[in-house]
Amino acid sequence: MQGSLTRRQALAAGAAAAGAAAIGRPAGAQARGGDDHDSRGESGSPNRVAPTLSLTGARLLDPGSGEVTENTTIVFEKGIVRRVGRRERPAGRVIDVGGAFVLPGLIDVHVHTATAAAAQSAVSKGATTVRSASTSFFQDVGLKAMGEYGGLGIPRVLPAGLFVTPNLGDSLLADPRLAPLAALPDGVRSPEALRFLTQVNISRGAEVIKTRSTERAGLPEQDPRQQVYDERQLRAVVDAARRLPGGVLAHGHGDEGVRDSVLAGVRSVEHGTFASAATLDLMRARRTFLTPTISAIIDIIEPGGEYTDPRLVQRGRDMLVALRATVAAAYERGVPIAAGTDTSYTAASLSSVVTEIKYLADLGLTKLDALRAATTTAAALLAREREIGRLKPGYSADAVVMAGNPLENLAALDSLRLVVARGWIVREG
Repeated sequence: MQGSLTRRQALAAGAAAAGAAAIGRPAGAQARGGDDHDSRGESGSPNRVAPTLSLTGARLLDPGSGEVTENTTIVFEKGIVRRVGRRERPAGRVIDVGGAFVLPGLIDVHVHTATAAAAQSAVSKGATTVRSASTSFFQDVGLKAMGEYGGLGIPRVLPAGLFVTPNLGDSLLADPRLAPLAALPDGVRSPEALRFLTQVNISRGAEVIKTRSTERAGLPEQDPRQQVYDERQLRAVVDAARRLPGGVLAHGHGDEGVRDSVLAGVRSVEHGTFASAATLDLMRARRTFLTPTISAIIDIIEPGGEYTDPRLVQRGRDMLVALRATVAAAYERGVPIAAGTDTSYTAASLSSVVTEIKYLADLGLTKLDALRAATTTAAALLAREREIGRLKPGYSADAVVMAGNPLENLAALDSLRLVVARGWIVREG
């Protein structure tokens, strides 16, 4: 969450070798069910096209309508849903799921995955799309390219590039154009510097921009309510990112910071722990999404995981009480809520997108709305509601398969039998 080297980033760096090794595996280790074919992506580089795959005997749960369609056939061709229905003829490799429930692939809208191994871990847990909340050296941009190449077990990645924060630390080394920012006595705070950093991110391939309005919760020396950027500074970032459909996500715990983020026009507030009723009303009026990242606060409380400082335990307990009230109040008002874990998906991670879905239900969302937080609502946040989040013709071939009915018990998501990402099987059995 910081530009300087954090424990999360150190863990990610330590896993880099494993990630490189995972990329080096033969494609068959990740992709099964047909021969590889090459095509040209937008960048002109060769991308592999997923083989044709059909799922039969599915109980298809559409999170958009909440309806379950029995005995459904879903045909994936070239990474796209081509046909869906009870009387459709299967093609290519056929997998009879035997009455299992099929949902669209899940979406985690707040991750810090910085290695191939971490990204593969995320997709194996059902997160076929992830929105990066920044990396130290544009690793997320590289992961996006790997996902587009196909067959490497990498989810769809919406990269954010570098965190737009006052003190970038060694992230200044990520691009030689950033060298002048090192000479700024107060760090990246002026509107000009904020616009410049945002533009560098965009030029390097960022599809969303991550910034902040308050300090962090995961560092004991910081007060998470203390404001870092005000409305004027945040607006400079938002204006510079105006052409990005995914917009700006703003870390913020304290009410003043959250309110300034909303007034500045960010697309989503990350955390929002101490947001007041008035600020939540403003979010509802402006259609600003809330990503509460409950997983991150629980990680602060529980031993191990990505946060290990014992001084944070009581802070986490206090913040969880506040966050529970905020989520309940936001949901009651109709603020759109998306599922984001704020995790790295490394070996130290305690949570996944499935965990976050269950936490949201525990805090008052219906099971269907909790599922929507990681499907249709998340897709709307990412401005990709016509591409991901549902299994309909023309949508991406992303799916998760489970034996139980998640509308009855979300624990069904704990045992995924099959995960398909862009038409490639990334988990089976």
